[in-house]
Amino acid sequence: MTLWEKAAAELLDIVEWTDESSDTMVWRFPRFDNEIKYGAQLIVRQAQAAVFVDRGEIADVFSSGQHSLTTKNLPVLSTLLGWKYGFHSPFKAEVYFVNTRNFTNLKWGTKNPVILRDQEFGPVRLRSFGSYVVRVSDPVKFIHEIVGTGGHFTLDDISEQLKNLIVSRFADTLAESGIPVLDLAANYNELSAFLTKSIAPEFLEYGLEVTKLLIENISLPLDVEEALDKKSSMGIIGNLDNYVKFQAAQAMESAAKNPGGDASAGVGMGMGFAMANQLGKILVTPQEPAAGGPPPFPREETESRYFVGENGTKTGPFDKHSIIGQISAGSITRETLLWKQGMTAWGKADSFSEFKPSFQATPPPLPE
Repeated sequence: MTLWEKAAAELLDIVEWTDESSDTMVWRFPRFDNEIKYGAQLIVRQAQAAVFVDRGEIADVFSSGQHSLTTKNLPVLSTLLGWKYGFHSPFKAEVYFVNTRNFTNLKWGTKNPVILRDQEFGPVRLRSFGSYVVRVSDPVKFIHEIVGTGGHFTLDDISEQLKNLIVSRFADTLAESGIPVLDLAANYNELSAFLTKSIAPEFLEYGLEVTKLLIENISLPLDVEEALDKKSSMGIIGNLDNYVKFQAAQAMESAAKNPGGDASAGVGMGMGFAMANQLGKILVTPQEPAAGGPPPFPREETESRYFVGENGTKTGPFDKHSIIGQISAGSITRETLLWKQGMTAWGKADSFSEFKPSFQATPPPLPE
């Protein structure tokens, strides 16, 4: 290699971008007066695109690879600058490198509760949060619609707008779905897919693509969750009268194992037994009327319990509210077989008068 060739190699103009950050979406190549030498080497790495801009007008776009910047490789810019016969001197152009990789684990969530009407609980307030993945699918549109003339554009510059867009469409999707609150957890995947499909066209207007969106949690207000916990506890306890008697028996057993306890402990335990005994008398179901007294009021007939038959399998029993919830969720259709005490044979769900209003009020399934 001659001395001149060596000097020419050292003066070779290299236009490239090595991204050391994790959130940069667009970076403008720094060059005094935007001057680039003829024959300069443009290096575009994987998950990058290089966009050339001349006087505010987007010209050529280069994908990954090494490119020699000549009139042959810059057809649009050559036309804009009027290079009819080519050139060999430096030229002026702004070069924007666009990061086209997936930006992962981006968070979204509702700042304020979403208010909707639930069939079982009535008006409820729900909060939700999740994550999403986004990438630049159209570098030209992204620069034109979002970046403008900024030399350094990061994810923080647009994330708030994207989150607001997701939350707005989530509230609309959740309200229109008609899914009961207690069945929402079983429909996270379906809601996520429908929400992704719903917001995709709006992201594309910015040159962006949502490659994945997840709903991680939908929650009730804290006081409502506490009330549900209490209701669940009552369901686990079952018969309150038997539970009180069991607690009293446990206390008596503990006292028998500790006969040497002090007098104050004995007095307190005795009072506890007396209260449990009185409470047991109040809660116990009367068997016979007192002599000479009026007969007891007739007890209301217990609520019907339903069994569900599908694919040769019987499940249940379920109460009326549970059946209505399954109808709303779509797991019980008009053709599903049901049976309750007093019936001689199984019947279709839509033949039960108590469930006909639920079938009329059930919304159609979410679109694919």
